[in-house]
Amino acid sequence: MAVNHKETDIEKIQHLSEAYKKITGEVGKLIIGQKEVIEQVLISLFCNGHSLIIGVPGLAKTMLVNTIANIVELEFNRIQFTPDLMPSDITGTEVIEEDLSTGKRKFRFVKGPIFANVILADEINRAPPKTQSALLQAMQEYKITYAGETYPLPRPFFVLATQNPIEQEGTYPLPEAQLDRFMFTINITYPSFREEIEIVKTTTSAYQAELKKVIGAEEFIELQKTIRRMPVSDEIIERCVKLVNQTRPENVDAPEIVKKFVAWGAGPRASQYLILGAKAKAALDGRYSPNLEDVRYLCHPVLRHRIITNFAAEAEGIRSDQIIDELLKDFY
Repeated sequence: MAVNHKETDIEKIQHLSEAYKKITGEVGKLIIGQKEVIEQVLISLFCNGHSLIIGVPGLAKTMLVNTIANIVELEFNRIQFTPDLMPSDITGTEVIEEDLSTGKRKFRFVKGPIFANVILADEINRAPPKTQSALLQAMQEYKITYAGETYPLPRPFFVLATQNPIEQEGTYPLPEAQLDRFMFTINITYPSFREEIEIVKTTTSAYQAELKKVIGAEEFIELQKTIRRMPVSDEIIERCVKLVNQTRPENVDAPEIVKKFVAWGAGPRASQYLILGAKAKAALDGRYSPNLEDVRYLCHPVLRHRIITNFAAEAEGIRSDQIIDELLKDFY
C-alpha cells in the first residue's frame, strides 16, 4: 500500500485503517488470539514509541515481533540479553583494517545489531545496567556514539523489549527513569482454551503461512506524521492530564488509594503518550479524532510502569493495575 503524499489526512487515515486490517489479518496467520496485544504493539509503532512486553515463556513474543516486522517491510534484529553481554555487542565496535596496497592500517566501525528498524531486546533485565543503558540511550536519541563518532540509526526505529515475570534471580531490574522511556508496558497472558487448541493444531501440522507485505518504511513514516497531525479536543487533553495528576500522591486531589499506596506517580510523558496513543487508536479504527474511550483503553499500558507503589502496597498485594482501575471509575 503506497501513501500518496497529495492525499488529505482524512484519506491517509482511511488508508491506515485499511492497512491495519490487512496487517492483523496477516499476523493472524501465525499468531492465534492476542488481539489486544497486537493492537497495542501496532499503536506504539505508529506512534514511534517503544514497548516492554511482559509474559511467561512460550507465548510467541518473539514470533509476534518478527511477524509484524516482516509484514511492514522493516529490518528486524533480535538481541538475546545475557549477563555477559557488553555494550559493544549491541552498538558495534571498531576493527583494524590493513590497506594491502599501502600497508597502512586504519580503524573501521562495524555496526552492531542495533542498526535495524525493529529491535527485539529479549529478556532485557538479564543484562547488566551498563549494557541496558547502551540500548536505552539509543532509544532516546536515535543514534549511537563510538570513539567520538556519531552514527544515526535507521528510521523508523523501534525497540520491543521482553521480560519474563517468573524468573527474577540473576536479573537487573530496569530503573524507573529508564522504564519511563517505554511508551507501553504490554502484558501477554495465556491463550483461552479454544485458542490453545487452535495453536496446537496449527503448530503440530505441516501448515506454513505465507505472509504478504503490507506497507514499507517510507509509508510507515508518513503515516506516523499523519497521526501527529490529528486534532484532539482541549477537553480530552485536560481530562487526560487531570487523570495523570491524580496518580501523584502529593496532589491534593489524588484519591485515598494513591496517597496510601503510591510512592511516585506518572510524569508528563504519560499524558503525552496517552494523547498520542489515543490518536493512533482512533486512526486504526478509521476515525479522525480520538475520544475518551481511546484514552481509557490505553491507561493500563501507559501507566502501569509509571505508577511506583510503596512498601504498604507490597505488603497488601496492591499492584499498579488495581490503582489504575480505581482511577478510571471517575474517568468519564
